[in-house]
Amino acid sequence: MRALLFRDLRLAMRAGGGFGLALAFFLILVVMVPFSVGPDPVLLSRIAPGVLWLGALLACLLSLDRLFALDHEDGSLDLLATAPLPLEAVTAVKALAHWLTTALPLIVAAPVLGVLLSLPAAGYGWLVLSLLAGTPALSAIGTFGAALTVGLKRGGLLLSLLVLPLYVPTLIFGAEVARRGAEGLPIGPTLALLAGVTLATLALLPFASAAVLRINLR
Repeated sequence: MRALLFRDLRLAMRAGGGFGLALAFFLILVVMVPFSVGPDPVLLSRIAPGVLWLGALLACLLSLDRLFALDHEDGSLDLLATAPLPLEAVTAVKALAHWLTTALPLIVAAPVLGVLLSLPAAGYGWLVLSLLAGTPALSAIGTFGAALTVGLKRGGLLLSLLVLPLYVPTLIFGAEVARRGAEGLPIGPTLALLAGVTLATLALLPFASAAVLRINLR
């Protein structure tokens, strides 16, 4: 599993679909928001948690179509399906590699970009916590969507249409945790719901992704 993880990390960095692309998209989106809604710091501070969460979510979409596409093209996916390593573990490693190369850099950059949106000082820690708790679910759901569309030509748009509705609960609870933290409101129940969604996806979706891959590889 470790060798597969390191291999996927190298491929993600080499293909240019992980760290750089997602981070650049996140930066551009956040920078463009003040131009579109105006420079009012009160308005920006009110919408900052939602904008940062939405930006992170959309940035995570950019590299999903590469999760299995490269392996499918060169035949590596067939070898992984017949290897002693369970296919469920393969999909879990793919999701972990996606999180490390895409979501983790966004989490690191989010507080810096929060300054551009006048995020209240009390909200920075809660923003990072909400992203740490919620983005693993984005990677797990994205891996499931990538498994559904593996082998399809121009499946990127279809992948986005399939995955975006599944992202909605994580987006709602994650942005709400960040907003409540920024406003000094209680966050316990909302954070528990966000963690519950993440734990449920991490527990169930590797098996669902593996089942879909077995069907697609027949």
